[in-house]
Amino acid sequence: MSSGTIFDIKEFAVYDGPGIRLTVFFKGCPIKCNWCHNPEGQNPHPELMVNKASCISCGQCKEACTQEKCIACGKCITCCPLNLRKICGYTLTAEELAEYINDKSDYYAKYGGGVTFSGGEPLMQPQFLTDTLSLLKDIHTAVETSGYADNRIFTSVAEMVDYVIMDVKLIDSKLHLKYTGVDNRIILENLESLCKGNTKFVVRIPVIPGVNDNASTYRSVAKLIKDAPMLEQIELLPYHKTAGAKYEMINRKYEPIFDVNRPVFINQDIFSQYGIRSAVL
Repeated sequence: MSSGTIFDIKEFAVYDGPGIRLTVFFKGCPIKCNWCHNPEGQNPHPELMVNKASCISCGQCKEACTQEKCIACGKCITCCPLNLRKICGYTLTAEELAEYINDKSDYYAKYGGGVTFSGGEPLMQPQFLTDTLSLLKDIHTAVETSGYADNRIFTSVAEMVDYVIMDVKLIDSKLHLKYTGVDNRIILENLESLCKGNTKFVVRIPVIPGVNDNASTYRSVAKLIKDAPMLEQIELLPYHKTAGAKYEMINRKYEPIFDVNRPVFINQDIFSQYGIRSAVL
């Protein structure tokens, strides 16, 4: 069995699929959305996170460090008097993760929920994901994905789980490249496969001011998925200004190339026109 890297496990999640859920966040993402709310999920390797806003500059971390450049060794963590430092990301085997999930499966089943694999991008660690899924017992499974993965991987995972939550950010390929760093051809191909498949799914649109919060984007997405028999709904996630809060903690600068103060435009009527149910989260 394989092993993989995750950076968080969230209990009692209510926005990651049906019912109350356990959400596992895989570390590593192949795309770099300009508005990413979880930048600590982008790097596939463990990294140091520091709550610099509360730091008192006592210097004990510098005294403990023996490296010229941070290697996330963890030597500086225990010496921090305010516990402001941690290593984000740790390795588990598929057996260890599956055992953790199975031990909690009865509780989540009781409330109509299950487990959701999110990220980062869980399809970036396909063997770890599928090995874990194969060991799960009597629990509803879901995957939350950007869709940016080889079609064989995407299709095999979609067939293994009970539910897919797929992000669709932009239809225009040039704009997608500008704001995420990658072309969206493979994403749209995987969306088409999902629409033809037998797995229940929802499409999520992160609504970014001045980027994709317009009637053209909403209508284009609706046209692509309107005839999908297993589509449950479209979910709109309005941009939140706190998106940049974590960047300083991993020694990065938040540099949005859109107006973060501009109100987002929401129009659910467009989806209704195509017979698609929608919700704002």
